[in-house]
Amino acid sequence: MHALPDDDDWLTNRQHILGARVRSARVQQNLTQEQLHLAAEISRDTLQSIEAGRGNPTLATLLRLAHVMGVPVTHLLE
Repeated sequence: MHALPDDDDWLTNRQHILGARVRSARVQQNLTQEQLHLAAEISRDTLQSIEAGRGNPTLATLLRLAHVMGVPVTHLLE
């Protein structure tokens, strides 16, 4: 078992990586934020927050995004 670091910087780093992967997958699919948030039935603010690395999306939100973009959810979380 791994002990947690003394601060949460690692969480912030992972959120930025997740956001970059969502944005990259969206761009590869030639989708705008508008198209993606509407297709995934999430708010534009939620999508913008995730892509900016500030979001703390639910599993359901990640599954929606992955499904709409046609990528495994693990691709977003690796």
